[in-house]
Amino acid sequence: MGMNMQALNSKVAVITGASSGIGEAIAHELSAAGCSLVVTARRTERLNALCAKLPGPSVPLSAEIDDPATAQALLAMAQQTYGRVDILINNAGMLVSGSLDTIDIDALLQMTRTNYDAVVRTSYVFARAFKQQGAGSIINVSSVGAYLSHSSMGVYAGLKQAVEVFSTALRVELKGTGVRVGTIAPGTTETEIFDQLRASGKAVPADKTPALQAADVASAVRYMLEQPAHANVARMLLVSSAESV
Repeated sequence: MGMNMQALNSKVAVITGASSGIGEAIAHELSAAGCSLVVTARRTERLNALCAKLPGPSVPLSAEIDDPATAQALLAMAQQTYGRVDILINNAGMLVSGSLDTIDIDALLQMTRTNYDAVVRTSYVFARAFKQQGAGSIINVSSVGAYLSHSSMGVYAGLKQAVEVFSTALRVELKGTGVRVGTIAPGTTETEIFDQLRASGKAVPADKTPALQAADVASAVRYMLEQPAHANVARMLLVSSAESV
């Protein structure tokens, strides 16, 4: 690691959707790098199990990410526990897909609240704090879906594309403040979302194509965070080498 790389030891990171999949892998990666963590998700027992396994300091907050109070609660928890906060990883997300005739519209709009509204709120709450302290990094987890148009996944893809556009605008607004904003768009990644699709009898692309592992995405996030302060990885697309996108 070059001398001008950002050392992550002693940094404080907040990770949403940390109880499984990519969020859990990011928690392990950043904890191993020396970060102190605040981790959030809905499942209390999964969060407690995660915190018990992490090598470094961590505190859990069981909450719904789309609850308007959650973003402020996460910020306060980081500041009260560690006296500071440096990094926000907006990873929490859900996947609702299906055809026009059968899709549950209410479930789609719940996905909007989770995958977009909550990202906006949490990004703004932390960006204000980061701007005030003159430093901080926000990474919003997007998806290769942002660049694809599958007919049954239009809302999911549209929300991920919205996260990309929003994140770019926020990054530009924060230029010169010391606050960095980036997105990472993982391709097909083996997570619990696939297990849910398999259980419902839907085809899972990873069953035909070797997929990324959550740890691959986590190490890419660490790479983004370790860049020198003057360098901002604005957008990263990480796909499986077997993927046709």
